[in-house]
Amino acid sequence: MIVFVLFQTDIYRTRASRVFFGVFTSEAKAIDYAKENGLYSHRAEVEIIECETDKYGEV
Repeated sequence: MIVFVLFQTDIYRTRASRVFFGVFTSEAKAIDYAKENGLYSHRAEVEIIECETDKYGEV
């Protein structure tokens, strides 16, 4: 199963600045959530990472 992990980062997209916001079943749902909750701004970027469940690895 594929899931989509939503993060908000700084404009440089550094890993240290990532803030976790949720796991979604589709990319469209993650984008809708980000828009509804104001995660897009001039000071922040949104990252959506596609992950496969039941696999071990660093995100």
